Amino acid sequence: MSSTAVAPPACLRRPLVVPRRFMFGPGPSNVPPRILEAGANPILGHMHPEIFEIMSDIKSGIQYLFQTKNSMTLALTGTGHTAMECAIFNAVEAGESVLTAVNGIWGERAADMAERIGARVNTIVAPPGGCFSLEEIEKALSKHRPVLFFLTHGESSTGVLHPLDGIGDLCHKYNCLFLVDSVASMGGAPLCMDKQGIDILYTGSQKVLNAPPGTAPISFSDRACQKIFNRKTKPVSFFLDLSWLANYWGCDGKPSRVYHHTGPISAFYSLRESLCILAEEGLENSWERHRKVAEYFHDGLENMGLKLFVTEKSARLPTVTTIVAPPGYDWKEITAYIMKTYNLEISGGLGPSVGLVLRVGLMGCNSSKANVDMVLTALKNALKHCHKSRV
Repeated sequence: MSSTAVAPPACLRRPLVVPRRFMFGPGPSNVPPRILEAGANPILGHMHPEIFEIMSDIKSGIQYLFQTKNSMTLALTGTGHTAMECAIFNAVEAGESVLTAVNGIWGERAADMAERIGARVNTIVAPPGGCFSLEEIEKALSKHRPVLFFLTHGESSTGVLHPLDGIGDLCHKYNCLFLVDSVASMGGAPLCMDKQGIDILYTGSQKVLNAPPGTAPISFSDRACQKIFNRKTKPVSFFLDLSWLANYWGCDGKPSRVYHHTGPISAFYSLRESLCILAEEGLENSWERHRKVAEYFHDGLENMGLKLFVTEKSARLPTVTTIVAPPGYDWKEITAYIMKTYNLEISGGLGPSVGLVLRVGLMGCNSSKANVDMVLTALKNALKHCHKSRV
């Protein structure tokens, strides 16, 4: 008689079959063969010297990507949410004041995370598609005196690219750290961490970088480290404790590294290759390519009679475009038709933009005029074939 009560699942007797698909939603993006091949390299131990060398390469690549000289620069094991929690959990202690700018879902998430660790959270709120003025931000900083101010650079739920110039100086005027989420914008829109006075900056691997989801580049200024390493209490998360992570990534100047967690070795290979590809193209060239492709796409949409959700051109995120949901149509039917007919993913809204928009992401290798033409054709045919109400 068998000692196992649960039989081997029949589904695992079948080979894995994954369709090829055009990933033109807000992420993840398509992963080019070169990055997939890098991830297929042999596994090594997470404490082997060869892996430490690869981690050092990744650190240098992130410093270039972020335009920073911060020594405390690394890649977290996890997605952008992991980086958001790492930043907040390390920089904030219970009872401290946090200010979050909410003009989409990511400000809402940051406020939620800060509340969970006992911070006193205040928000400034703009309608979906909107931005904040320097005057509005300074007024809130002066009123609430936060230790941390959170802002999303590329708000993928609404398609907004928020201006950053001057905000870092305001934060430092009020002895506040400036935390920026650049998951949807990094590599696709101009951002310079050191020049713009950003204290904590993070992104994700699966957008413009075109690496598989699962690693999150992050960097901390000396100013941020000064606060973090002089905490009165330990961070609430052991896994995200920067003192441990700094040692694992060789950022703390200590002669040896101590085991903290098993790093995602294959993901490190992929992330290194994605940073290599970006360095080969050049950051400014990548910014310009995304800008030109986005403008080409926006012109095509308006020529079709579709409206862009973000009315101010300078505030449009070049990596993720939000299109006003066509009146009379069910957005779910449009996205389903395009998926079925073209094997192409676009999505509806997220958080405050649900039901209001369609979202198209053209990031990294997907940012090309040929792909724009493909999306425009798919949208045009979807509007012909999908049901439109008379109302």
